[in-house]
Amino acid sequence: MEIKELSSDEFNEAFCLAKSVFLEFEAPDYSEEGIQTFFNSLRDPSYIAMLKIHGAFDGRRLIGILATRSEGDHIALFFVNGNFQNRGIGKQLFRRACLDNKSGKITVNSSPYAKEIYHHLGFTDTNTEQLTDGLRYTPMICRLN
Repeated sequence: MEIKELSSDEFNEAFCLAKSVFLEFEAPDYSEEGIQTFFNSLRDPSYIAMLKIHGAFDGRRLIGILATRSEGDHIALFFVNGNFQNRGIGKQLFRRACLDNKSGKITVNSSPYAKEIYHHLGFTDTNTEQLTDGLRYTPMICRLN
């Protein structure tokens, strides 16, 4: 497996993976409004311009992504193909993203599905579950020092 930063030419492939994994694992926890909010973010040029995306590849196949914004201080997208989950791919993507972080902490707004995954990576809740534009999330932080 190889992990590398994606070029903007590879973003569409990353967003297709994100949509597919989102529909399979996350969408059942969301209203139609939340699903549309998520999909709209992947079509928003100003949102996309803020992202730095790392991808995990099995050969030439993209099997996982982790996108950060705010100079690596916030996880914006984190998805691993369902056939490759529970193999340490997410942990490797997270470790790679930590290399770009200069503040010593990373935040995320975790979906209900990913909450335990983030806890396993060392994140702690900073607030209770929130709801914005149909998206349910729990604000979290991981201190890297």
